[in-house]
This record gives sequence, structure tokens and C-alpha cells, in this order.
Amino acid sequence: MRYGFIGLGHLGKHLAANLARGGFDVSVHDLNRIAADDVLAAGARWAESVPELALATDCLITCLPSPAATAAVLELSLPCMRAGSTWIEMSTNDFAEIEALAARAEKRGIATLACPVTGGVHRAAAGEITVLVGGDRAVFDTHRPALEAMGGRVIRLGGIEQAAVTKVVTNMLAFIHLIAAGEALMLCAKAGVDLRSAFEAIAASSGNSFVHETESQVILNGSYDIGFTMDLACKDAGFALEFGRRFGVPLRLASLMEQIFIEGRAKYGGAAWSSMIVKLLEDSVGTALRAPGFPARLQT
Repeated sequence: MRYGFIGLGHLGKHLAANLARGGFDVSVHDLNRIAADDVLAAGARWAESVPELALATDCLITCLPSPAATAAVLELSLPCMRAGSTWIEMSTNDFAEIEALAARAEKRGIATLACPVTGGVHRAAAGEITVLVGGDRAVFDTHRPALEAMGGRVIRLGGIEQAAVTKVVTNMLAFIHLIAAGEALMLCAKAGVDLRSAFEAIAASSGNSFVHETESQVILNGSYDIGFTMDLACKDAGFALEFGRRFGVPLRLASLMEQIFIEGRAKYGGAAWSSMIVKLLEDSVGTALRAPGFPARLQT
């Protein structure tokens, strides 16, 4: 089975490297050739173009920053892929977009799996990120070994729609938790609580969350480096609100969260780390949330 991987950003480069280290036949391509260095060192091969990669693959994997990027890659790839091959989409995307592209692929005899991942870049680097799968059971069974090589836990949720919505829900919760963690730490700081002790107390309490255990660390360090940008956060928050409208679910907290992230992007830029959303609060009250002993990047 020959795998082709397109999209070697903060997340994709780790997934592709894990696949290559797992002993799979992997070719890669990205707009930034330098982004492939670590993946090539792990045993992958470089393809000079999207069509070249698509011609040489039994399964095309995409991990890209926007629906437009995915559509552009598929426009170049599908004419080159043979019938019986598979497209695995690991980006966070609107299920309607994926289903439309999957329908085009199906007409050429190409199966589709929606496999967004959740858990953070540091878990991807460690090979422990969770893979959420939507698609045909038999196609899933064929590629499960590769999915397990890229991540840790692999959970099949049903079809494309179920996987895409569940992934967006996990990000929606993470963004809400991030804002709440910043407010909690700021309240402790203003009350004179040692912030390292506050971090440990929250982590050992009923108020704990995965986001607090991870992102609070890089906030307290001051780097904010979570490997995930404001642009990506706003994109995913927008998906959540769109799904809420589509399914008739009022998302009051998510609506407020989206507006806060739009404000954060306007102030710090789309390329700023999403954890800098807490800096909005720091700037507004004139207090930086800092404590010694926390890493600039999460440890893998």
C-alpha cells in the first residue's frame, strides 16, 4: 500500500513522519519544501508535485488549513488517482464540503474517509493523537493500521458527517475551556495566589480540563506556543456556529467564544497562537499570567 501525504504544517508533518516511521511506503508534498525535511528523515520520499504524488499512490492523505486548500489539491489529484484507491481527509472541515468532494471521488471509483484528529500538536508528535473516523467500515478496516501508526486511539463515529461534527465539537469545547482557564488564572492572580500553586490546584480539582493541563502551561510560560493559530481557531469556531444553525441547536457560549476569538485575531493577527486569546484579558487588566517552571512548548 503506497500512501501519499499532502500538507506538512504544524500537525501534518508529525502525522506523515509517524506513518513513515511505522514502516509504511510514504511519499509527501507541500508548498514549502523545507517543511518536509523531518518527514524525509523519517523515511518518506519527496514528490515534486501534487499530480506526481497522486499518480504514485494507493491512498492520498490531506491535512490542510482550509476547505479551499483541500478542494484545490483534490482538483489536481483526482484525475491522476486510479479506481480502487482511497482519499483520507485529516483536515478539520465542513462535512458538506467533504461530502461534495467525496461524491466527485466516488464517480472515479475512489473511496473517502474523513479522519480529523484531536488532542494537540504535541500528541501528534508523540504518536498519541486521537483519530476520529467517518466512512465505510471496510475502507476503514483496510487503512486502520496506517491510522493507528499516525495516532494513538482511533475511534470510528459513523459517516463523514458524524466525524466532521464531532471534531468541530472537540475544538469548540477546547476554545471555551481556554477562555475559562484564562479567567480562572487571572482571578487567582488578582487575589494574590501563587500561579504555579493555582495551576496545580485546578489540575487536581473538579474544575480541571485537558486544555488547562496543556495550554495553561504555555500561557504561564509566556510563549503561548500551542502550534495552533488564531486563523485556524476562527475557522473552526465558524464551523461550530454553522453546524448549530444547520441542526437547530442554540450555541450561546460558542457564539460568545467566536466573537472573542475574532477580537483576538483582529488584535494579534491570524498567525498568532490561539492561546494568545488569554492575552486579551491580560492586556485589559494590565497583569501578565506568568510563573516559573513551565515549558515554552508542550513536551512530547
